[in-house]
Amino acid sequence: MRIGVAGVGRIGTMHAANLASLERIDEVVLFDPVPGRAEQAAAALGGAVRHVDDLDALLAGSDGVLLATPTDTHPDMLRRALAARVPTLCEKPIASDIDQMRALVNDVEASGVEVLVGFQRRFDPATVELHRRIRGGDVGTIYLVRAIGHDANPPDFGYLPASGGIFRDLLIHDLDAVPWLVGEPVVEVYAAGSVLVHDAFAQADDVDNAVVTLRFAGGAHATLAGGRHNPLGYDHRIEVLGSKDSLTVGVDPRTPLSSLENDGPKVGPGAYPGFIERFHDAYVNEMSVFVDVVAGKAENPSPARESLTSLELALACDASRRSGNPVRVDQSVEVSR
Repeated sequence: MRIGVAGVGRIGTMHAANLASLERIDEVVLFDPVPGRAEQAAAALGGAVRHVDDLDALLAGSDGVLLATPTDTHPDMLRRALAARVPTLCEKPIASDIDQMRALVNDVEASGVEVLVGFQRRFDPATVELHRRIRGGDVGTIYLVRAIGHDANPPDFGYLPASGGIFRDLLIHDLDAVPWLVGEPVVEVYAAGSVLVHDAFAQADDVDNAVVTLRFAGGAHATLAGGRHNPLGYDHRIEVLGSKDSLTVGVDPRTPLSSLENDGPKVGPGAYPGFIERFHDAYVNEMSVFVDVVAGKAENPSPARESLTSLELALACDASRRSGNPVRVDQSVEVSR
C-alpha cells in the first residue's frame, strides 16, 4: 500500500515516520508546498520514502493521503482528494471557519470518500479502551466526566492571534473526546477563563486558563479544565465516574502530579514534555487505523461531521466566556456510539 503525506512540518514528518514503520506500507510519498522541503524530509527518513513535486502527483499514486499542511489549505486540498476518490486523513480542523466547514462536511458526505479527522485521542489505546468499557456497560450510568489538559509551556506568542483561542486550539480535543465517550449530545455549555500566565493572551483577546461545564441530554455533566503552562510537564487526563465503576486515562508514572499522601504517587524524572510524547501511542495507532480504513478493514472512528460538532461547542464556549452566561446548544448531530 502507498500512502501520501502532504505537509512535512513537525507533525507531518512524525506521521510519515509512523506510516513507514508499518509492515502493510510499501511506500510513503511526501509533498510539501515549500520547494525542497519534501525532498529533504524524504532523505532524512530514508527507506521506502520518496517525494513528489505537486499535489496532483501525490494523489495520483496514493491509496490514501494524509493532509498536514496549514489549516487554510485544508478545504482546497481535501476537495481535490475527494475529486480524486482518495481516502484522506486530515489534521484538525478541516476548515477554520464554521460556515466553510459545514459546506465541506456536506461535500465529504456527498462524495462517499472516507475522510478521517486527526483527533488523536480517538486513537489513544487507553481512551479507546475507556470508550469500549462505557459502551459495554461496565461503567453503568455516567454521573460525571472530568478532563484536564495543560500545556507544559505556552505557545509562541506570535501564534496566538491566529490560534482561534483556547477553546478552538487547546480544549477542542476534549470537546471532541468527551462527547464521543459519553455518547450523547451536549445541550448546554458554560465557560469561563482568566489570564494568569502572560498578558500576551489578553492582547490576543484570549485567556490562558479556562474551565468548561458541559450538560448532556441525559443529565450527566462534564467539567473540562485547560491551561497554557504547567511547569512540571504536559498533563492530560480524563476521569469517568459512573454507577458501576470509576475509570481514568492519563495517570501513569509520567503524569506531572504529586500526591501528598505518604504512599501516593510522586512526579518522576520523566514527566511528559509535550503532547507528542504523551500521545505517542495514539499517533502510531492513528496511522494503523487509517491504513485499515483505506483497506476497508475498519470503520471510520473520527468522521468529518463530528469534527463540526466539536467546533460548534468551542464557539459556544467562547460565547459563554464573553457573556458570562450559559449557552444552549442545538446539536442535531449525535456523536458515534
